[in-house]
Amino acid sequence: MIQESKIRELVNQYLTDNKQDTDYELINLQVSSENEILVEIDSLHRMDLDFCSGLNQYLQSELDKTGENYSLEVGSVSLTEPFKTLMQYKKHLGDPVEVMTSEGKKLFGTMTDVRDEDFEVEAEELVSVEGKKRKQKQMVSHTLRYDEIRYAQYDLKV
Repeated sequence: MIQESKIRELVNQYLTDNKQDTDYELINLQVSSENEILVEIDSLHRMDLDFCSGLNQYLQSELDKTGENYSLEVGSVSLTEPFKTLMQYKKHLGDPVEVMTSEGKKLFGTMTDVRDEDFEVEAEELVSVEGKKRKQKQMVSHTLRYDEIRYAQYDLKV
């Protein structure tokens, strides 16, 4: 069986060697017991198909040396997947996001700030306003720590 640590090392080596004009990051790596390998990368900027293809070819050339049978898939992270790294949060700064808190509350809003410990989402909510009978829609800023949420992801519905 091909070891996940070996593939992670190869991917990180390729990303380091090709860093001159890229900011790609390994987001997800899965290796099944049948040597089915999934490598997902992302970038703060636009994803380049040629870069993914180059990484795929590099991995194939290195894995072929093992003499083991394997299946390899290299690609970018899906927009429908929850964020897994700080870089992905930064990438979606200013974008519409969906956040599920640990308490089960869903927030739909705009990612307005991203820091190492937490992030902010501004969402339109109905709030009680003094002197008004009915609740009014207002923008409310929520600061959330990463350990206070179940997931955050790009909101495709907007």
